[in-house]
Amino acid sequence: MKRYFLPRLSLTLSGPPSSTPEPLYSFGVFCSYAPSGHGSAESFYLTQGCWYYASSRVAIKLLKVAKCAMCHPTAQVMVMRPSKTLIRSVDIFSIAQQSSCFSTSVPGLLSLSWSYGLGAPGTRLDNPIKLKRPVQATLSSLKMLDVGKWPIFSLCSEEELQLIRQACVFGSAGNEVLYTTVNDEIFVLGTNCSGCLGVGDIQSTLEPQRLDSLTGKKIASLSYGSGPHIVLATTDGEVFTWGHNAYSQLGNGTATHGLLPCHISTNLSNKQVIEVACGSYHSLVLTSDGEVFAWGYNNSGQVGSGSTANQPIPRRVTGCLQNKVVMNIACGQMCSMAVVDTGEVYVWGYNGNGQLGLGSSGNQPTPCRVAALQGIRVQRVACGYAHTLVLTDEGEVYAWGANSYGQLGTGNKSNQSYPTPVVVEKDRIIEIAACHSAHTSAAKTQGGHVYMWGQCRGQSVTLPHLTHFCCTDDVFACFATPAVTWRLLSVEPDDHLTVAESLKREFDNPDTADLKFLVDGKYIYAHKVLLKIRCEHFRSSLEDSEDDIVEMSEFSYPVFRAFLEYLYTDNISLSPEEAVGLLDLATFYSETRLKKLCQQTIKQGICEENAIALLSAAVKYDAQDLEEFCFRFCINHLTVVTQTSGFAEMDHDLLKNFISKASRVGAFKN
Repeated sequence: MKRYFLPRLSLTLSGPPSSTPEPLYSFGVFCSYAPSGHGSAESFYLTQGCWYYASSRVAIKLLKVAKCAMCHPTAQVMVMRPSKTLIRSVDIFSIAQQSSCFSTSVPGLLSLSWSYGLGAPGTRLDNPIKLKRPVQATLSSLKMLDVGKWPIFSLCSEEELQLIRQACVFGSAGNEVLYTTVNDEIFVLGTNCSGCLGVGDIQSTLEPQRLDSLTGKKIASLSYGSGPHIVLATTDGEVFTWGHNAYSQLGNGTATHGLLPCHISTNLSNKQVIEVACGSYHSLVLTSDGEVFAWGYNNSGQVGSGSTANQPIPRRVTGCLQNKVVMNIACGQMCSMAVVDTGEVYVWGYNGNGQLGLGSSGNQPTPCRVAALQGIRVQRVACGYAHTLVLTDEGEVYAWGANSYGQLGTGNKSNQSYPTPVVVEKDRIIEIAACHSAHTSAAKTQGGHVYMWGQCRGQSVTLPHLTHFCCTDDVFACFATPAVTWRLLSVEPDDHLTVAESLKREFDNPDTADLKFLVDGKYIYAHKVLLKIRCEHFRSSLEDSEDDIVEMSEFSYPVFRAFLEYLYTDNISLSPEEAVGLLDLATFYSETRLKKLCQQTIKQGICEENAIALLSAAVKYDAQDLEEFCFRFCINHLTVVTQTSGFAEMDHDLLKNFISKASRVGAFKN
């Protein structure tokens, strides 16, 4: 098998499982090309690993292109046999673009050219196609995330899709959607089950309807239940709910469905809510001061009140969380989770499948610490229907709970009542994903690889499977049942270049640059005016300079290039290890924001082996936030850290300060 990689796209060319031609009902990639010296277009297409070909002498007629998306493994397309009708300039893409999936995600995808030799028209090719020259492709700028992969968005026009900036797909069949636009307007469409669209009635709609009562509100967090009901937090810290309410999951003191968004202020009036989470019929919110409030269905203790009576209004979850600062919350169907600032995980609610990780199957009516994670610092928790995933500060994943679809990633289908390591790959995991309405799990590595496991379009994937997706959201769009979103999506614009995007394109562009930096024998192209605007150092050093070449020897090529790229993009693209060098540069040039970004990047790469080295760097460059983070990491992993070579070679003064500070926080108590 040969794989030809294009930017954001790969074409896999392989031979078919058999040589007998047959009708096609699904596809992978459509392509069209013009052979050298011919004006009419030739077309071929790939389906299920098999290539078909059509020339201008043969017609392929698409009868139906229904709710499909690029790289969607189950996209439905019906294709006729090549007929005798002569159609000039057959262009499969121009037809396929009429479907919702192509209209926004791959406009004018590619134009290819090579020699003949693809095989007989209208027949399956038995051998892999070997291209005579490298594939060249010109891609339109793609969205960071293509909402068109969720079938419900096929109801939106291309113009409407281009305005979307946030989106959430929910419902028992992925048949409801809420999205925000660039104008801070909120729209909904779908079947409107239980009034979950919040438009004042229970009528379904195929046309986007605006929620006038929320116009101008910016969404900070959003979650949904199974009814479904919606809980939304604004950037101002307000909470709004609507939809199904048979179990008082809206928190408005009633059990009547809410057809319009209702502002929830009881016990929350002086609180700023920063995160929300929904189970099947209960709701959780997290405030800026680390408190958790819950309400709704409580038959298994999922509200955490100590009883099993439903909770009609927000009530603070106390017990073991009374004096804790909660950083993250999540809900399974009938259970609740919280991660506190010390890295401990607290759980409560239904435990019939061991999803609380307590080593038993008994329900828990109040928060209880997951003792099996003692010594492991957890950063994030995610809940599926009846299983749980956690991500540690070392980039490791643990899972427990129901496993009938392999959603724990352990290689079998046995439930686990204790946290069990999920072996993905050597690369650090930076994101985990699960959704209470699905049995699917996903994770993303620091290197950008996305893995999935669990229930994947009817298959039970018991071990993490490497995908070609660029984000975990795509896993739930293409493989989860139902096709919902596991979080509020953020969509980047792709149709018109913003100022920021234009500047990004000009970085290291020799055609427009008026300045070259020579670093380690390599040139980096830049623009004087932008450097002077963005950096105080360059403002003074380039003020009266007429030089068009500047030699730089203080910093390495990767570090200095990353610095210049930051000035153009406000982002850094270095590994955590290389970011230490950039932290040095940021300190040297007094770049406060860059210094902050470097610290955030370095944190992602910390482990027992390099913790002392990173702590030393933090002290050297006066990076106080990073210093405190590294110190806490060392304390939490003290036994292993003190046995590393980095600790043995630790600077004497730094060692003294470390021991003194560690003793003050009780690290050496018996």
